Amino acid sequence: MNRPAETLTMPNVIECINPATGERLGEVPVDDVAAVRDKIARARAAQQVWAQTSFATRRAVLRDLLDHILDHADDICRDICADAGKTLENAMMGEIWPVAEKLRWTIRNGERYLRDERVSPGLFLHKKARIEYHPLGVIGVIAPWNYPFQNIMGPIIPALMAGNACVVKVSEAVAWSSERFGKLLRDTFAAHDLPEDLVIIVQGYAETGRAVITEGSDLIVFTGSMPNGRKIIEASAERLVPVILELGGKDPMIICDDADLDEAVHTAMSGVFIACGQNCLAAERILVMDGIYDAFVERVSEMARNLRQGPPLAGQTVDVGAIVSARQVEIIDELVQDAIARGARVLAGGQRPTDSAGQFYPPTVLADVTDEMRIMHEETFGPVMVIRRVADDEDAIRVANAIDYGLASSVFSRDLKRARRIARQIQAGATCINDFGFTYMAQELPFGGVKGSGFGRLNGREGLRAMTNRKAVLDDRIPLHQPVKLFPVSDQTYDEAHALIDLIYRRGLRAKVGALARMVRARFGGGS
Repeated sequence: MNRPAETLTMPNVIECINPATGERLGEVPVDDVAAVRDKIARARAAQQVWAQTSFATRRAVLRDLLDHILDHADDICRDICADAGKTLENAMMGEIWPVAEKLRWTIRNGERYLRDERVSPGLFLHKKARIEYHPLGVIGVIAPWNYPFQNIMGPIIPALMAGNACVVKVSEAVAWSSERFGKLLRDTFAAHDLPEDLVIIVQGYAETGRAVITEGSDLIVFTGSMPNGRKIIEASAERLVPVILELGGKDPMIICDDADLDEAVHTAMSGVFIACGQNCLAAERILVMDGIYDAFVERVSEMARNLRQGPPLAGQTVDVGAIVSARQVEIIDELVQDAIARGARVLAGGQRPTDSAGQFYPPTVLADVTDEMRIMHEETFGPVMVIRRVADDEDAIRVANAIDYGLASSVFSRDLKRARRIARQIQAGATCINDFGFTYMAQELPFGGVKGSGFGRLNGREGLRAMTNRKAVLDDRIPLHQPVKLFPVSDQTYDEAHALIDLIYRRGLRAKVGALARMVRARFGGGS
């Protein structure tokens, strides 16, 4: 759902283009509403088989999937680069590595968090209480284009471990590679004599994505923009389908005046320019304190000017690849030019190339950015380092929190107590201290945002359990078979109930003895 529905009639096929070269990769048929409905039905039939499997079987399937990915990692990376324009290094580190780690963690920990959980029965000591984690059925995933492999695998791994099937609507911008990744999954299922329809890829535009929501999915996992997130909620309301929304961010990276300069510079470069900035966790606002500002700006500007950009598969090593979407290049440039017009200093890049067949935007550094500039509030999603001067801790926290997003954040300081104090006050779903982005890789931690960055969590036990119906069960420890007789109501029922509540919840022995006496009188003495 990344491309606006500008026409009433959608094409029947998606033309697939390499964004770094303009080369045509092929075409993929579009799934209409009827096709989506059929695929959800097929996935539901497959899920009925899968739901009966043991955790041991699910671990074995995921283990083979991990082996299959590792065996074909080079091919997967080349497919990612051809379809998304990113570098081979980023494809390996930014897609293969996180997927492998999520699989490793899920294989080791999935059963622990999904098996029946005994809990206290509270007042009812003659009962046993437990939480059961049942699969929901068919998980509908609507994925963006920035991480074509990880965006598919990330949600389906916990979904499969929890006993669900998945229907994944991928972005039309990376339709070509998504078809190939779908085959990798089907091959893994077939090797275990499982239905190939456990994960089905659907292709298309906005109408196709909407059908994933309205035609029978039991949960929607959406990653994308805030405006499209609102559309997802509107569509989900028709059937009251629950949703998990990860809606991007405008993440702050706070560089304190006592930070290690070398550490801060290199981490900021990674946080901004990985995946050419097309990263929901990108450090989109670098907030640097006065004492270190000039030295930081000088270092990052020099490094950015020396970054190599070009087609990743052309035979030469490059640092930064292409932008997947042509429209995204326009958005990046609009925000950069607005900032320049309002007084930002351009220290690297700042102008889109006119002599390339690919979709590129140069690594750009903007210093002295101020709050009235659009680029301080709107998601750039491109290779632009936005540097704003802040005076002190309080100023940095105020600026960090002064926007509608709240996905992730970073704080750099040699004083760990200071860094933690700042981190606790940042309104975000995650904070990395003296690092960038690794909260996503630490799979025990939940992943998700607050405010306009969405709601729900994807990683860790919360992510696994989000794929389930958390069912409360209360059964017998001691079969008393003595029902609570509420009817018919007697004249003493109210007084007895009042005394019982006081007996349980009043403080002090005297109050409890008095409540007990009242309860006995109500039960046996005919009143208070």
